Parts: sequence; structure tokens; C-alpha cells
Amino acid sequence: MGPWTRFKDNLARFLDGDIWHSFRTSPVAMMSTVLALVMITAAMIAPVITPQDPFEPAALDLLDASTPPVWHPDGYMPFVLGTDDQGRDMYSAILYGSRVSILVGLSSVVLAIVLGVTLGLVAGFVGGRTDAVIMRITDVQLSFPALLIALLISGVSKAVFPEGGDVALYVIVASIALSIWPQFARTVRGSTMVEKSKEYVQAARVIGVSSIAIMYRHVLPNVMGPVLVIGTINLAVAILLEATLSFLGVGVPATEPSLGTLIRIGSDFLFSGDWWIVTFPGIFLALLVVAVNLLGDWLRDALNPKLR
Repeated sequence: MGPWTRFKDNLARFLDGDIWHSFRTSPVAMMSTVLALVMITAAMIAPVITPQDPFEPAALDLLDASTPPVWHPDGYMPFVLGTDDQGRDMYSAILYGSRVSILVGLSSVVLAIVLGVTLGLVAGFVGGRTDAVIMRITDVQLSFPALLIALLISGVSKAVFPEGGDVALYVIVASIALSIWPQFARTVRGSTMVEKSKEYVQAARVIGVSSIAIMYRHVLPNVMGPVLVIGTINLAVAILLEATLSFLGVGVPATEPSLGTLIRIGSDFLFSGDWWIVTFPGIFLALLVVAVNLLGDWLRDALNPKLR
């Protein structure tokens, strides 16, 4: 059986499965998926569908500063959503800024999954003192708000790397990942403790399969369902955390502003009448987070065998 045949067979089984049926019969899931895909795709192809690079100083003109949206009497093309105080096109800035927010959010969740799943798998499978130490660390970290942990890690990192620059992007990714990994660890640990007592694990031990091989080849695939749900929901949390940190001035560098940075800049001009500078980035961020959250809620219900 070739790869193409296996792919077709797997696709046919998926289309006949409960998850696809649940997706097709859920308008909320379909609408949130379409909205999230459109927004993410638009952000990824921003250089193609935007009139300017808003973060290139040579492309800016101060004479275009504080231009209102195109439907306003003083607005004009190509600034559909107006400009900010530097003459930066808001439509272009939002799409470019969302690229940074989405990249940071995805990278943070992936890093948190790798760290949390690994520690949870080891804690649940090995047990004993190893389990106790890892779980006490997660308990301590869960007692603090994720934002506070991210702020602490970001602040310490900025003291260690005062030059900032490219390091700042990695710091914010690590800060967010280290603040959300305990959720993955606790979930995987509980599922692993259930799976390791099942017959297929005992059979693998009898035939001499190593513990590491059992964990990663047999147990891990069976505990990844809840991880996908938590990862989807935490993607929205990570994007919001990044926006909050950038809004507070400890996020991504000013040379690569995200949605949070745009909102922070716009808030300074809210009461001067330039409402569009903060409104449109805020709306885009809210729609993105709501779409991802709704998708995560549907995925949680679809993968719950009790609701099928």
C-alpha cells in the first residue's frame, strides 16, 4: 500500500468519523474556523495584500499622519482604515502586527506543549519522588497568575539581556510558554497514570520494550487528545498574554510591533479624537481571540466521548 492510498483511506475514515460530522453540523465551529483561517492567512500574506510596509521608515510620510478612515469626510485612499500619528497605514499595521502576535502565540504554545507533555509523561509514568517533585513545581506555578509569571520572567530576562533586539522576541515566547506549561503537564500526567495500567503497556513490558519507548511510542499517542484541546484554547490565551505584555511595554521590540503595541500607541490618542488608531487593532485582536476560543470549545466537545 503506497502513501497516497494510505492517505486516501485515512481521509475517508476521517470524513466518515464523528469529529467531521460534529464539525459539519456545528455552524459555530465552521464560522469560527473560517474566521480564524481568513485572519491568519491575511496576516501571513500581509506583504502581498497591503499598500505599504508600515514598519519601514522610508515608506512613511508625516503629511499623512492622523488621516481618518476612508468613509470619513477627511479620509482618502489608499488608507482604508486611516493612519496613526506617524502616517502609518492602520490596515497594513494591523496585518503586519498580527503576524507577530500569531507567531509569538503559536511558538509559545508549541514550546509549552513540548515542556508540559514531557514533564507530565515522565511524572505519570515514573511516579514516586519524580512525580512528587514535578507536581509540586506545577502546583506552585499554578498558584500565580500567568501574566505575573510572564512579567517576572520577562523582567529578569531584560536585566540579563539589556541590549534587547532579536533576543526580546525569544524572551517573550519563553515567558509565555513557561507561564502556561503546567496545564499540559497536569493533564498528561493524569492521562498517563490511567494508560500505564492498561494491558498493552504491561504486554510491552513483558516483551522487553524499554520504558522510554513505551512512553513515547505507546502512551504518548493515547494522551494527546486533551493536549490538542488545551493547546487550541491556550493559543488564544498566549495571543492575549503577548498583547498584554506589549501593551505594558515589556513585549516584542518596538521595531516589530504587535497588536498589543498598536493598541498601546492608539490609547495615547483616544481622547484626542483619533479613535481609529486604537479601535481597529482592538477589534481585530478580539475577533481573533474569540474565533480561536470558539474553535477550542468545539474541539473539546467533539473529543469528549461522553457527548458523542
